Amino acid sequence: MRLLMVFMAFNLIVMIHELGHFTVAKLAGIKVKEFSLFVGPRLFGFTKGETTYSLRLFPILAYVKMEGEEEESESERAFINKPVWVRAAVIAAGPLANLFLAFLIITIVYSATGYNTRVVSQVDVDSAAYNMGIKSGDKIVGYANKHIYDPTEVILFLHITKGEPTQIKIKRDGKTIKTDITPKIERDYHLGFYANNVEGETNIISDFISGSPAEKAGMQQGDKIVSLNDIGVTSIEEIKAVLRENGEAAIDVYFERQGRREILNITPEYSENYSLGIMFSRADGGGLFGTMGSAAGFTFSNIRMVPYSLYWLITGKVSFRDMTGPVGIVSTMNEVAKSSETFMDAFLNILLWTGLISAAIGATNLVPFPALDGSKLLILIIEGVSRKKIPADKEAVIASIGFFILIGLSIFVMANDIMRFIVK
Repeated sequence: MRLLMVFMAFNLIVMIHELGHFTVAKLAGIKVKEFSLFVGPRLFGFTKGETTYSLRLFPILAYVKMEGEEEESESERAFINKPVWVRAAVIAAGPLANLFLAFLIITIVYSATGYNTRVVSQVDVDSAAYNMGIKSGDKIVGYANKHIYDPTEVILFLHITKGEPTQIKIKRDGKTIKTDITPKIERDYHLGFYANNVEGETNIISDFISGSPAEKAGMQQGDKIVSLNDIGVTSIEEIKAVLRENGEAAIDVYFERQGRREILNITPEYSENYSLGIMFSRADGGGLFGTMGSAAGFTFSNIRMVPYSLYWLITGKVSFRDMTGPVGIVSTMNEVAKSSETFMDAFLNILLWTGLISAAIGATNLVPFPALDGSKLLILIIEGVSRKKIPADKEAVIASIGFFILIGLSIFVMANDIMRFIVK
């Protein structure tokens, strides 16, 4: 059942994207020849009006086929013969539908589960934040010369900048305060996971560093670490202390998973971690405007991570091997579902991932790369400025080149996902 939910969630994202194109095309009077759910040989279909609605064999993706989209046509209802602004609206509708879906889903999830805020709830003594005078109740609004829309961005920018001295911006009593901060570099042994703060306990795994010892050993999100080599632990600080004392030797990790006590023997890794020494407060949800505001911040944060990620890939700040595709996404969503204690927890976790991925797909499709919607929008902008229509066959050639590049990249990413899955 949970795997089915993952499958449905993944396809929902694609279907909503195509429904965006379909709806605006219909409203603009463009002849839509076919709306297909899935790809491959047609299993069955029916025709309503002038549009054929199909279900195809391979249960992934969807597509809309419009008159004059990839070929010349004399019909005044053909896509190619519509004004530039109409064609731009049809193209943009797909990515924008994904972004709206993301916002809607995240708002629903936040209403049910609550959400982390940008307000500091705790400052560790003698930490970087403590030494700079940051206090509980301060709101982090900027880090590394970038505005902060979601608390997870602080952690992300902290690691991308590799803990270099930078500027942090906070709000306190209605005033904005800017100060320089030098994160602490923790050179230590680790298992490679991030922990949730659940009722004061920070020993519950929320996510993993890709390829980390804990992930490879088979630990899952939601696992609660209760002891290391028979030494009881209830917080991430206690876990760090035991690992520091243990060094590079393999260690017995006792943990609870769905009410069962289990054990794995794991060899820690040595690495450098960067810390500000703060924790963020959590809102329980329920307040409509606060929930919608945080959902909007989370959605926009994931949107702007697309251009940031492209820049970081080009500059070498992140590796191509960190990229993931459908196999990795579905695998991760399935792990999230399996580690959830109840059906409702699994449903909400999958829903949150669906929103995150929908935002990323929407933003990625707006990148002006051949075969993506962004490149089609760029071509339409050029056409609008030059007032010269680019022939459909030439546009198809550009799209084909981009398509083959994307296929090559997809094969690389899929192989990377499969290898990551095999070596887990």
